[in-house]
Amino acid sequence: MTGERKNIPFTPAPQTGETAGLPAWLFPAGFWVAVVALGAAVLFPALAVWAVGWVMLVPVLAAVWVAVAAWRRDRRLSVAALVALLGLAVVFFVKNLLA
Repeated sequence: MTGERKNIPFTPAPQTGETAGLPAWLFPAGFWVAVVALGAAVLFPALAVWAVGWVMLVPVLAAVWVAVAAWRRDRRLSVAALVALLGLAVVFFVKNLLA
């Protein structure tokens, strides 16, 4: 034994950080649209349902984007996004059963 450690081969993630798999503009754009929509809902209360819906939809759209766009590059990231979407679907299904 020479004392050297062998590297175990793996597929490194193409990007590091919180926005791995997302274009750098996508999540901030969704956030700022949500801020504007919530601001408009203060002036026009009828828009509040749509503004809150958009706030809830931004992470879902990001997960769908990652699941589709990263499928060939980083399968683990795509599967994680799909599991998150599946978990969200289970929450809504159980919520509707209880209501």
